[in-house]
Parts: sequence; C-alpha cells; structure tokens
Amino acid sequence: MTIRVLIADDQMMVRQGFTVLLNAEPGIEVVGQAVDGLDAIAKVAELTPDVVLMDIRMPGLGGIEATGRITGPAGDPAVKVLVLTTFDLDEYVYEALRAGASGFLLKDASAAELAQAVRVVAAGDALLAPNITKRLIAEFSRVTRTHRAPLMERVGALTERETEVLALIAQGLSNAEIATRLVVAEQTVKTHVGRILLKLGLRDRTQAAVYAYETGVVRPAGY
Repeated sequence: MTIRVLIADDQMMVRQGFTVLLNAEPGIEVVGQAVDGLDAIAKVAELTPDVVLMDIRMPGLGGIEATGRITGPAGDPAVKVLVLTTFDLDEYVYEALRAGASGFLLKDASAAELAQAVRVVAAGDALLAPNITKRLIAEFSRVTRTHRAPLMERVGALTERETEVLALIAQGLSNAEIATRLVVAEQTVKTHVGRILLKLGLRDRTQAAVYAYETGVVRPAGY
C-alpha cells in the first residue's frame, strides 16, 4: 500500500526538494504541500495523508501546535506526524513528543534515512534521530523518585508480561522483534501493546517508551 505524505514547511525549496526525494521512493507518494501550521491542518482534513512531515518554525501557527491539533482528540488518530527540522534543541524535541509527534528527524538526514523514517512512522512505530534519543534518555534518567512515584502506581497495573513488553518497546524493538525475543506470535505482542497503552493512558509507542524511562522500568546504560 502506498504511503501518502503531506509536507508542511514554509520554505518552497524545502517542500519541493522533499517532494522530489520522496516521490522517487517506491511505495511513497507526496499528495500535498502546506505552507504553515494552519494550512497543514486544512490539508490533512482535505487529503487525509498517512504521514505529515512537519517543520517547527513556521509563520502563523507553528509546527508543534499544529501537531497537537492534528493528533489531538479533534484530529485523526490515523495520521502520523514526523517532525523534520534544522534545530535539535531539547525543548523542541520534548514539546513535539508531548504534542503527539511519532518521530523527530533533522533535515540533514539522508534521502534514505528520510524515506525509512516515513515508513517507520506510517507503520505505527516511533523514530528519533540517534543523537536526540541519547539526550532524551539522559534527561529522563534525571527524573527524581518523587516524580516517579505517581507514575509507578500505574505501572503496578501491568502484568509481568506486559511490563516485559513495555521494557522492550523502550529499547526500540518492533512488534515482530519482541515476538521473536519472547517466542510468541506477533498478534500476541500487539494485544499486549494495546493493553499497555490502555492501562497507562498513553497514546502510542513513543509515549510508552518515554514512560518506561521516566518510571525506571528500564534504565539507560551508564546511568
């Protein structure tokens, strides 16, 4: 099935460049372009893309607020947002993830990395640029036990197997990889993931991974 992509960026050359790159990839089609956040919201409603490539700094409504509206209660949960920006500032990363972005990639990524990121996000998985992932893990490792306590209460609602699956999600494993690791069917893993998200009140795997580090279910090496 072809992955339909909308590109939201205020720079025409950027939009056109990404359009050429992605249209050259098998199984990916750029169905539209948006010049700012409000235009992106309107184009999502009109074109129903699978993935939105979202810039952060745009005139009028910025990419983070637009992401929140697209993925929020009034939006379409089937639409995934991949934030693509020049700036790897931590505040942008955290705000984008909180707003509902499924991935965060820098614009200096190669064409192959960009296409792979689109495919990963469209499949419902999360993606972060490697250097951003390292900083994110370090940041959450500094969360105090006081802050973790209320969150840990919800972790207690998980079964032992669900906690194990949550830890593997946080390590970046796909459903198929988790199934292989636990020697169970992939559908069984999908069921566990669905129950984890429901019990913890989380939206997607990205939030689940962050939650796992925030609560200490998993700890990054060296911390």
